[in-house]
Order: sequence, then C-alpha cells, then structure tokens
Amino acid sequence: MFSLIKDLGLRVAAKQEAVPFLVAFAVAEFFFKFKSFALECVAFLAVWFVLSYLQSLVFPHGQRQHR
Repeated sequence: MFSLIKDLGLRVAAKQEAVPFLVAFAVAEFFFKFKSFALECVAFLAVWFVLSYLQSLVFPHGQRQHR
C-alpha cells in the first residue's frame, strides 16, 4: 500500500482502489463468518486483490495513469 501511494499519489491510489476495496469490504462483512479475525482479514485481502486485478483487466488504461 505504501508503494502504491508513493508511486501514484494518495488521490490517484484512492480513486483506483476505491471500488474494489468497498466491494471486498461488503463481501467480507456479509459473507465471511470464520470466527477468526486473521482468516477473515486474509480472505478480505484476497478478495480485494482479485477484484483489483479484474478491474485492471476490464479498464486497462482508464484508471492506471500516473498523476
């Protein structure tokens, strides 16, 4: 996360990851009930990663611009 913000800037990084983050957060909140914070956190991060990857495939150049 630090490298992403350092390379792109806070505004661009937030705009780029807002949708995947919010969708992953909602999925984790409604569907992940593992009774373990660590497992839920890892699953949330995995979903966020996959959604961010899919977004980069669907919008390859739209949001991936530097400042």
